[in-house]
Amino acid sequence: MNKTNVMRMLDADGIEYEALEYLPDDNDLSGVHVADQIGIPREQVFKTLVARGNKTGPVVFVIPCEAELDLKKCAVVSGNKNVELLTVKELLPVTGYIRGGCSPIGMKRKFPVYFDESVTLYDKITVSAGVRGCQLLVDSKKILEFTEGICVDVISY
Repeated sequence: MNKTNVMRMLDADGIEYEALEYLPDDNDLSGVHVADQIGIPREQVFKTLVARGNKTGPVVFVIPCEAELDLKKCAVVSGNKNVELLTVKELLPVTGYIRGGCSPIGMKRKFPVYFDESVTLYDKITVSAGVRGCQLLVDSKKILEFTEGICVDVISY
């Protein structure tokens, strides 16, 4: 696989990662499918979701692939009265990424990033490499620091 912008950014900052390639399925872009493909426990495979807050504009949430965002919790932690997920149509213009390839690293602009607090349970997690078909296994503390991510409780199962 060719280096993605996400990989280049991590390389430039000296952050080690392992690229885990998989065959994307346009009919199943779920993180669960990705986890099963790459052989990493589902709770360590994190998906990136982008929402729009009524006060802040876009906010990024990075959560385990089996979990669902609790939008009320998201609004509280991000300083909004309410948040709603971006539509698939809005994702590319706002972030530069397509559905199934959205990474918390390297978006068109820097947005606030919130990781579910479960990230602290693992030495390493995976996030998208910025394209469908590749996840990056990276040190959880380093990705939090790199993204200036804040650990919060934002999920429900």
